[in-house]
Amino acid sequence: MKLKNDEILGGLCGFLNGLFGSGGGIIAVPCLEKSGMEAKKAHASSVALIFMLSLFTTALYYVQGRLDLGLALEYIPWGLVGAAAGAVMLKKVPNSLLRRIFGTVILISAVRILLS
Repeated sequence: MKLKNDEILGGLCGFLNGLFGSGGGIIAVPCLEKSGMEAKKAHASSVALIFMLSLFTTALYYVQGRLDLGLALEYIPWGLVGAAAGAVMLKKVPNSLLRRIFGTVILISAVRILLS
């Protein structure tokens, strides 16, 4: 059976999500855009994809005893506030600025990781 590009990329998104914790969006957004999806829809669709992957990964981490639910719960309320603010802002941010912000966040993350 030959895998299609979207199947391979879906597997890569899941792998990165499991390894890094929601890192699949780094792959999902550019791939969705390359498939012809408008940037804002690609970002929103990536969130839906990562949400499902995160639920599955959370269950696996829980079963393996690697989940600190108490600490995670401390982040959730303000994380929800930030998620709502980001969803509202997505409507207002031009696609060109959205791409620059996304690229900048990835670059800052990469530098931080490389220097730590």
